[in-house]
Amino acid sequence: MKPYIHQRPDWPTFSWDESVVLQRLTEVRYKQGRLLGKMEGLGFQLREEASLGVLTLDVTKTSEIEGEILSADQVRSSIARKLGMDMPGLVPSGRNVEGIVDVMLDATRECQISLTADRLFNWHSALFPTGRSSLYPITVGTWRTDTNGSMQVISGAMGKERVHFEAPAAEKLSSEMELFLTWFNKENELDAVLKSAIAHVWFVTIHPFDDGNGRIARAIADMQMARADKTAQRFYSMSAQIQKERAEYYSILERTQQGTLDITKWLLWFLNTLDHALNESERVLTSVMEKARFWEKFNSTFLNDRQRTMLNKLLDGFEGKLTTSKWATITKCSPDTALRDITYLLEIKALKKEEGGGRSTSYSMVIE
Repeated sequence: MKPYIHQRPDWPTFSWDESVVLQRLTEVRYKQGRLLGKMEGLGFQLREEASLGVLTLDVTKTSEIEGEILSADQVRSSIARKLGMDMPGLVPSGRNVEGIVDVMLDATRECQISLTADRLFNWHSALFPTGRSSLYPITVGTWRTDTNGSMQVISGAMGKERVHFEAPAAEKLSSEMELFLTWFNKENELDAVLKSAIAHVWFVTIHPFDDGNGRIARAIADMQMARADKTAQRFYSMSAQIQKERAEYYSILERTQQGTLDITKWLLWFLNTLDHALNESERVLTSVMEKARFWEKFNSTFLNDRQRTMLNKLLDGFEGKLTTSKWATITKCSPDTALRDITYLLEIKALKKEEGGGRSTSYSMVIE
């Protein structure tokens, strides 16, 4: 088997085809600048709303990549509370949600503060507050020790495992991470977006923790992207796009880690993924503008807390069809109360009936 990149004598001296990468980088940077310009024109409150939506997406999707499904409502509520945003319908959040939210907010809102080993240990401890990954105890808040053997990324049934990657030995981690952190914190002439891409693949190749390396690698990349954007507010989600391209993400990582120190293909994949994420951000912008127009229209209309909560859920992307029974369940009211709430919203033309009738009657927003 070919040596992994961290075993090569020139590790970690990465190289790439500048002419190929620069062309793609220029295209993506132009699109990135246009998006940030649009967001600047929204005003502070709408930018915060857009950022809240993107951060919610980022947190849920970076966890989903690793197979952990988080409640979007809990994530959104946790972020809103931590940012001091006064919003109706906030719900309690579990420790697993609070932990990853703390990591992502620290990475992006405090992006200009140096990244240190202690800061990474704090992130890791936040991700695993019980000291366990699923049912298994892990070393938390410090580098892995490899007491149970070398750190490997494997797949397949027991006895038929396939090793995709083997990380550097535990005794090398202190020196490996010191080199990485010195590079990451040092200002240089490298484009900030390319630095994010390199930081991502470099960190995940070192794989310094027993678990959570992917999430922390993506947090570090987001931290660097926040530096690149020169704003702590997030308006596009790399993690959401990576989740959509999850198979290719793991494939390009494996090919890169088993290749040479020429990471041209990885950089192009990263830039293409960023390009797709920027395209998707247009949907977020449209949603925020629709929400703003909706609440401007009904700003002086009396609405009870249940109605405001449900309208916000619909504006944020309610999954499935809204029915009277769902309204009653979510707002914890009787079916009769739910029907009265909905009937009033129909009268003021905030909601409309979908096709069908009787028990199958469903409702949707009136967006103009």
